[in-house]
Amino acid sequence: MSDNGGSAIGLLSYETLVHAVAGALGSVTAMSVFFPLDTARLRLQVDENRKSKSTPIILAEISKEEGLLSLYRGWFPVISSLCCSNFVYFYTFNTLKKLMVSGKPKPSKDLLMGIISGAVNVVLTTPMWVVNTRLKLQGAKFRNEDIQQTHYKGILDAFSQIIAHEGVGTLWNSMLPSLVLVFNPAVQFMFYEAMKRKAGRGGKKISSAEIFLIGAVAKAIATTATYPLQTVQAILRFGQYKGDGKGGVLGSLRNVAYLLMDRIKRHGMLGLYKGLEAKLLQTVLTAALMFVVYEKITAATFKVMGINKKLKH
Repeated sequence: MSDNGGSAIGLLSYETLVHAVAGALGSVTAMSVFFPLDTARLRLQVDENRKSKSTPIILAEISKEEGLLSLYRGWFPVISSLCCSNFVYFYTFNTLKKLMVSGKPKPSKDLLMGIISGAVNVVLTTPMWVVNTRLKLQGAKFRNEDIQQTHYKGILDAFSQIIAHEGVGTLWNSMLPSLVLVFNPAVQFMFYEAMKRKAGRGGKKISSAEIFLIGAVAKAIATTATYPLQTVQAILRFGQYKGDGKGGVLGSLRNVAYLLMDRIKRHGMLGLYKGLEAKLLQTVLTAALMFVVYEKITAATFKVMGINKKLKH
């Protein structure tokens, strides 16, 4: 068999698939555990009239006004989107790792692989995130009376209504900030891989506690750096802001710039970070737990398959 044939088979190997499935299962498990924190974060981002309070108070308010189960409203569409999104991301990232196997692992190489993986993920899964954001906020009691309620019966109905009433392009409403935000997982993976290599020097086995801590630190750095754009992304996905009606890259840039400046004008610079506490709690804990589950699943699967893998790549 030729080297090229072996390389092609390697890229489509069970090993790459295991990484993708483990990443998807890890993210689903972690998000399910910390889902109420994501509910609090999203409310603070899209409902400008809701005062920024501590996360426990926000969660208590939502539970009191809308019932305890409202904290898990939109769980299925979010989990479905997250599962697909992380499968695509981990599959692409680990495929690129095989392609770029020559030379020593470097943070710059990890960053490049993260950016490419993120871009592929955004283009393929943005429509799912637009739909799940709307379903997650459907029936919510907003402080801002200008927000219009949606009436979707489920994921497929949401897709059909958005396409029929707003056009297919609406499904990619938040794609520009999402493409910029590929730096979030890219930076996260860069720090994660670098810290994991350092912790596993000399063949040292990395504990679950170390993986949790490494994942948490990596995600905290990435989230804080990109949070203002995440707020704009959530507003555009929700679909309440219509912009100037102009499409294309320039129209998207205008919308992003306007929303950022409007937020600063209304609430000051700190307004760009409204909901950051809830976001950090949710995303840092979720990412940390996701990496633990991911590493455990891959290690256990490779052991069963007879592939000798250490917790370092």
